[in-house]
Amino acid sequence: MMRPSRALLPLFLLPVLLTGCDADKNGGTAADRADLDAAARVWGVAPELVYVTKVSGYTVFQASVGEYEDEFVTAYRSEEGATKFGLFAGHGTLTAESCPKQPLGEVSDKRVTCEHDGDAWYRKAGGSHEYAVPIDTVVVHLIAATDRVDRAVLRKAAEAVHRPDDTELAALLPATDGADT
Repeated sequence: MMRPSRALLPLFLLPVLLTGCDADKNGGTAADRADLDAAARVWGVAPELVYVTKVSGYTVFQASVGEYEDEFVTAYRSEEGATKFGLFAGHGTLTAESCPKQPLGEVSDKRVTCEHDGDAWYRKAGGSHEYAVPIDTVVVHLIAATDRVDRAVLRKAAEAVHRPDDTELAALLPATDGADT
């Protein structure tokens, strides 16, 4: 279930996190599963919550990767840095009955509309919209402002949600200082 306090993150936390320009560079080495498990422990999330997506023109903003209220969270920003969407993965379920009852983003006081779209739910309330992808006991939410990221981008992101491969894991992990001696 999406919590109202978590709903503020897309509006308040992500713009702050997205102000850095080169903070998300990494050394380019692939991480293994043990690295993911270790990172998940540091983030305070269960490894099964770590999901990624792939949308042309958007990349993970590494400085945003972490935990927020027992959920895995990361931001994706456009190559120009002008638009962004958040990915939140947490334990839960989403059904036709529960979908409109769960708040969406910063507009927890607005009516949520739900439309079943393939394996996901397209949800909209106020100035926010998202695709919510139920996967077993996890729900992955891809959320953005309606005036910044269009539905087609969120749909592509929803269709591409998956567990990260080694290269994608490396992009999630903090950069290491490759100090030359």
